[in-house]
Amino acid sequence: MNVRGHHFRTIWEDESGQPIVKIIDQRHLPHRFIIAEITTVDEMATAIRDMHVRGAGLIGAAAGYGMAIAASTSPAGPDEFLQEAAAKLVETRPTAVNLAWAVERQMAAISAAGCHEEKIEIAWRTARMIADEDSDWCRRIGQHGLELIRALSRKKGGAPVNVLTHCNAGWLAFVDHGSATSPMYAAHDEGIAIHVWVDETRPRNQGAKLTAWELGEHGVPHTVIADNTGGHLMQHGMVDLVIVGSDRTTRTGDVANKIGTYLKALAAMDNDVPFYVALPSSTFDWSMRDGVREIPVELRGEDEVKFADGWLDGHPAEVLVAPATSPAANYGFDVTPARLVTGLITERGICPANEAGILGLFPEHG
Repeated sequence: MNVRGHHFRTIWEDESGQPIVKIIDQRHLPHRFIIAEITTVDEMATAIRDMHVRGAGLIGAAAGYGMAIAASTSPAGPDEFLQEAAAKLVETRPTAVNLAWAVERQMAAISAAGCHEEKIEIAWRTARMIADEDSDWCRRIGQHGLELIRALSRKKGGAPVNVLTHCNAGWLAFVDHGSATSPMYAAHDEGIAIHVWVDETRPRNQGAKLTAWELGEHGVPHTVIADNTGGHLMQHGMVDLVIVGSDRTTRTGDVANKIGTYLKALAAMDNDVPFYVALPSSTFDWSMRDGVREIPVELRGEDEVKFADGWLDGHPAEVLVAPATSPAANYGFDVTPARLVTGLITERGICPANEAGILGLFPEHG
């Protein structure tokens, strides 16, 4: 997607052919655009855990490339080394299912290879496939979601369609296009008038920092709002559609997403606003049925809640906003029950958020 008029993916291989992976270090956005190099499994694990890279699809792609780096840097007869690398990557972020999915896919591919050189070749090929699939699936999500926005635009006689989104499920959270934002980009590029309400998304402000930045780079009209504003906007007819992403969705349609998503779904239900979740199939957890009880919710450090970071006088700055002695709870995600979800937008189409609807698109998981 666009950065100062140039196309970037969020993760890519170094042009030298060496086992080096480059990322956009998202900790510095929107104020600085910094590209970092990853050369070891430990560096990739740190990048995922400390959110240099974040978002369901990108975490999966990063884990895939992390395993490729592991294969390249492992000694001959690398099985134990690779198993340790896989465990190290999987434990970095427990909620996003794409992470374990990508590592398991890599382990299966590498295990089927013969000699050490073949394992390396297959690991890099698989990493590229994971990244390319993510980009293509998100592009397809955009085309399916575009139909929803087209219909609303016709209904409104061409007046701007107001879409609300939470956190960042944009191209920064994937390899390209994004999930929730992909329909928005597709609509904008088609000339449909669209405006996006961007939740700031405390405590890390991925909406205010990342979604607003990437929408602005692409020229999509948008407005940043405080997290608690969405219900008011819906009550007053200022939201036509909600589209959010997902870090893990059960086979029955329960959706784990950034903390605060559940409250938006409740407000949407109360005000008859369609609430859609956009996700590639790699985000489904086919083993789970009850999201509220089964999905592990990451509890992050309290400093993310107690401190706010930003840009002051040309430099990054961090400010304590809560009493230093007050404890803080920092749940990273919540689970929106399927009954509150109008539909799921996937690379294969749109379906109801229930097991029958999901399996209608993905019968191989029946």
